[in-house]
Amino acid sequence: MSALFANPAYAILAIPAASAVLLALLPGYRLTARLNVLASFLTLLSALSLFVVERAPPGPYLLIDDLNIVFVVLNTFVGFTAASFSASYINHELETGRLTPTYLRFYHGMYQLMMFGMNLALLSNNIGLMWVAIEVATLTTVLMVGIYRTHAALEAAWKYFILGSVGIALALFGTILVYLAAQPVLGEGAESMIWTSLIARAGEFDPAILNLAFVFLLLGYGTKVGLAPLHAWLPDAHAEGPTPISAVLSGLLLNVALYAVLRFKMLIATHPEALAPGPLMVSMGLLSVIFAAFMLYRRRDIKRLFAYSSIEHMGIIVFAFGMGGPLANFAGLLHMVMHSLTKSAIFYSVGHVAQIKGTQQIDGIKGLTQSHPVLGWGLALGVLAIAGMPPFGVFMSEFLVVTSTFARAPVLALLLVFGLLVAFGALLMRLSGFIFGAPTGKVGPAEASFVPLYAHLALVLAAGIYLPGPVVAWFQAVAVLLG
Repeated sequence: MSALFANPAYAILAIPAASAVLLALLPGYRLTARLNVLASFLTLLSALSLFVVERAPPGPYLLIDDLNIVFVVLNTFVGFTAASFSASYINHELETGRLTPTYLRFYHGMYQLMMFGMNLALLSNNIGLMWVAIEVATLTTVLMVGIYRTHAALEAAWKYFILGSVGIALALFGTILVYLAAQPVLGEGAESMIWTSLIARAGEFDPAILNLAFVFLLLGYGTKVGLAPLHAWLPDAHAEGPTPISAVLSGLLLNVALYAVLRFKMLIATHPEALAPGPLMVSMGLLSVIFAAFMLYRRRDIKRLFAYSSIEHMGIIVFAFGMGGPLANFAGLLHMVMHSLTKSAIFYSVGHVAQIKGTQQIDGIKGLTQSHPVLGWGLALGVLAIAGMPPFGVFMSEFLVVTSTFARAPVLALLLVFGLLVAFGALLMRLSGFIFGAPTGKVGPAEASFVPLYAHLALVLAAGIYLPGPVVAWFQAVAVLLG
């Protein structure tokens, strides 16, 4: 027990792991829903304690540094709000008969197992353990995407499983190549897989093997990030799975895969003769932005619409980190946080909208500000924020990405702005349909808590108006660390 207080990383892992076992054994939805929220809240408190507790030195399996603290705190915060949203959302699905207690038997247990996998990936100091943790998180989300057991849901889960398996296999091969590059320098065994040892001696590795490894790692983990053209699983998984899982996929799991890419980018960048990882990341990021921006115009399902929006924004983030440098890295980090908070808020509102209207089809969702003003304006604010309107934090991060790119590569900046404007037009066009006009479908009251939705939007708005000095200093330190 003393170890849990001495090193919060143990609590961040132990709480969801123990909760997963307990929740899988307990019957009844209401009790397990409350316990799921409680476990997520305790994990969040453990993550926040990383700011006040002295960091433990890195061990062979766990590492705490400025970079992964950003991801861990964001991961646990959105995990807690998603659990709170899930409690009312899934209860409504039970009452309407869309889900049965049999299908939900292990839902909360799998939720905590998913959180455990993502937290372990972020805290891991061993590249093999990180790969295993991401696979655990992926497999649990596959099961949750198919929980409705409809033909479309099972097809989406199967596609996610197949494409995710291909991606994780490529990432495994890249991880093995990194081990092979390190083995002549660090020796056989676990030492050649410890991140802190790898980064300290990376300049002595064979650059040819590192180059090949990064290509496989970018393709493998890039599949998990949802980058085009490796994105095919993402729209189906978002559209057919429960909306709380859509929020977790967009707000968290994509970031975990991105974290793995950034760790290996840092490793490759330390070798003067290795392939520069930036151009590959910039190319895939820019392709994702432009492709997803045009695809937004063709969506008829509201959850698919915002799934493609996630592809666009992950492209922006990868583009920023590919450009590199203190300002672009700062912008990429800020945009990642703003996207996670905003997109999960949007899915919270979309989940309630779909339940109220009885459809996910955009044509069946009109006049929300008249029929359900609190929910409608929440969705409107979320869409305006994710579209990059000031004064929300997404505008600030996108502005920093564009300006930092203009200073170094004006042509790339113009292409990026073109993609952003195309996406902006698509989202505003859809927004006008959501909030204006005569209400369609059901117009009954919305029986849900809007606290998670508006809590996220408040943070995004506050970040756009003012970033506290300690947060800026923290992000600047991480930006320098990323190179």
